[in-house]
Formats: sequence, structure tokens, C-alpha cells
Amino acid sequence: MTREEFLDWAEAQDQRYEFDGFQPVAMTGGARNQSQIAGNIYFALRSRLRGTGCVPFGPDVGVATAGRAVRYPDALVTCTSGPGTARVVPGVVVVFEVLSPTSGHTDRIEKLREYLAVPSLRRYLILEHTSVGLTDHLRLKDGDPWIATALTDGDILRMPEIGIEVPVAEFYESTDLLVPPASGMDEGTAPTA
Repeated sequence: MTREEFLDWAEAQDQRYEFDGFQPVAMTGGARNQSQIAGNIYFALRSRLRGTGCVPFGPDVGVATAGRAVRYPDALVTCTSGPGTARVVPGVVVVFEVLSPTSGHTDRIEKLREYLAVPSLRRYLILEHTSVGLTDHLRLKDGDPWIATALTDGDILRMPEIGIEVPVAEFYESTDLLVPPASGMDEGTAPTA
């Protein structure tokens, strides 16, 4: 199956699929936290990138990776314009994947290698779904290897390639993963007047 054959075939399916370069791979549904994190990513990107020439997309448009593979990340950013009918986004600069219970190997190994084959891609972010944290894979130019950095809830994700910064905790708002801030009182202690 070629990439174009896959894209034509995928449009006619009721279920969502990625293409690993050899065969279609069904994309399974996620849990509530995973969906909330993906929505938070898109909102954070959209609100910060408005008017900059860079555009975020959600999981409905593809990224052409290694060989004939097509992946549908949870979010991506491109600073390259293209036709509204394009099924694969050109010039992708940043990709976000939110882990699920079954996607760890694919996201951490297979997609890590595939995204390295995208010349324009500078940053690949893998967000945890059971705790607040992400792995930031950065490369300075095409041909460089990934440089990985772990970030948690107190950190800020800096993305100079698209000119924005986002506190990591913002990606996890409205999930049950963030620990509420302490009120300053011990449990069982009454306030004093």
C-alpha cells in the first residue's frame, strides 16, 4: 500500500487508522485524562500562536514520516502554509503525543525514529497520562540526534522554534493528576481569628 492509497482507504473507514509504512494500524480510544491533556495542548498552542504565522492542528491531520508512514499525533504545529484540503501537513515543526496504556512502545520507540526522518521537525514531546510530566525531544537541525529532557509540573516548556512557552502543569489542567495547591493549613486545624 502506498501512502496515497492508505489516505484514500482511511477516509472511507469508520474507525481511525495510522499507517506504519506497511499496513494500517487501528488507533484505539483513550481515557478521560488523555483526552483532556490533548485538548489542553491544542488550547495552549492556539491561544499563544494566534497571529504568528504558525498554526496548531489536532489529531485529524497526518504527518508523513519515514518511508510511506503516516502518523496522526495528538497535536502538531506547522509554520508552513498549505491547501485546506491537504491530508498531510507540510513543514511540521513540533509534534505532541499523549501516551495511552497501549501506545508506549510505539510513541517512545517507533515514532521517535520516524519523526527523526521529518527534516522540518525540531521538537517531539511525549506527555505522560498517569502522572504530570513529559519528555522533550529536541534537535537543533536536520540530521542531528534527539536530545531528551524530562519536565514535570513545576517546569516551563520553552519552544523558541515557534516563539512560545507553556507551563507543563497547564497541559494537565482539569485532570485528576494535578495535586491541588496547599491551603496553608494542616488538615483538622481551625483557622484563628
